[in-house]
Amino acid sequence: MSDVTRLAQVFADAHASNELIVLPTVWDTWSAKMASDAGFKGLTVGSHPVADAIGSSDGENMDFQDYLAVVKRIVDSVDLPVSADVESGYGLEPAELIQRLLEVGAVGANIEDVVHSEGKRVRERQEHADYIAAARQAADEAGVAFVINGRTDAVKLGTDVFSDPLAEAAERIKLMEQAGARSVYPVGLSTADQVRQLAEAVSVPLNVTADPVKGHGAGDLPALSSLGVRRVSFGPLWQKWLAGVSADALTKWVR
Repeated sequence: MSDVTRLAQVFADAHASNELIVLPTVWDTWSAKMASDAGFKGLTVGSHPVADAIGSSDGENMDFQDYLAVVKRIVDSVDLPVSADVESGYGLEPAELIQRLLEVGAVGANIEDVVHSEGKRVRERQEHADYIAAARQAADEAGVAFVINGRTDAVKLGTDVFSDPLAEAAERIKLMEQAGARSVYPVGLSTADQVRQLAEAVSVPLNVTADPVKGHGAGDLPALSSLGVRRVSFGPLWQKWLAGVSADALTKWVR
């Protein structure tokens, strides 16, 4: 537990530093070592790329124990803080979720508000904040400065679900910050104005997803920093780029 406690504090301190941190989204030990060797100071494990790598699909369709086994192998392969995307929690109570993550050495987690196991039901604002608060309490009681990255899909879901998706996302990330999230992740932001508005809504780091080659719709890394972004991850986009590059090269060998 001492190593988990140490790495968690390093990770929490990085989030509190007011500096932008880039956390490549990895899916196995190969990608984790590549990112570590490149010099990044932390990693995220993405449920989507892991699911693709093990022959499953995203949306809490993996066996959670199988997923945790992947997370543990990644954690054991690098000396870096590792955060795991746990979608909406795989039906677990927050305390059990945190316990199982700490057991495999994860020091952070994305927790989202779409409950895939319940027909993709969207948690109510306070319901999701309460889940995060309970997870925060469990981590605190374990003595670990665990970094919860509170995710909302409000913008991604759009006007089919919310009359004003951006305003809904703003209210949700505020509640998640109050509940103890050390960063917030409103997925689906595509413009500089959207990013700026939501970065200004909270004091904890705002996480956006960027393509490691194409960047983000709001601009490159300096542009994102100027808009107030303080955390960047890749989601499934690094893996997808590698797949595209590989497919282009491999087709030349098909006869």
